[in-house]
Amino acid sequence: MKNIGAWCLLAMACVAGSAWSQAQSSSGATEKEIAALEDTWLQSQKTNNPDLVAPLLADKFVSTDSDGKVTNKTQALAESRTRKYRSAEYENVQVTVFGSTAIATGGFKAKGTDASGKPFDEHERWTDTWVKMPGGKWQCVATQASPVKT
Repeated sequence: MKNIGAWCLLAMACVAGSAWSQAQSSSGATEKEIAALEDTWLQSQKTNNPDLVAPLLADKFVSTDSDGKVTNKTQALAESRTRKYRSAEYENVQVTVFGSTAIATGGFKAKGTDASGKPFDEHERWTDTWVKMPGGKWQCVATQASPVKT
């Protein structure tokens, strides 16, 4: 009888280990997927093409800029169309997955001109919240940026 209990315990441990391994593998794939979406966002800035990022943003997307201004998807895309980047780069991008939600963080350095033609030189830390939508597609539902003081 003790042998049967030991075999059952061993079988449960194997199943749990397999499930944990699959969850870790799935999480790693999701981290890479979100990092690739963040890279698409960066490419939209580098090429001054907000249309690249538009499908990545949820319809109810909320952006809190480094100056505290809160905008929706339409407003954020309209504002991004007025900025012309000469350079843009991310630093230390990290993604943490929580089931169907992922948090991406990183640094952002950019130079260019704003709508009025005034030059900008930005260094910010950002946090993006991504949600896996019912259709299986990941979309960013919120972004927030804070200036880095140098």
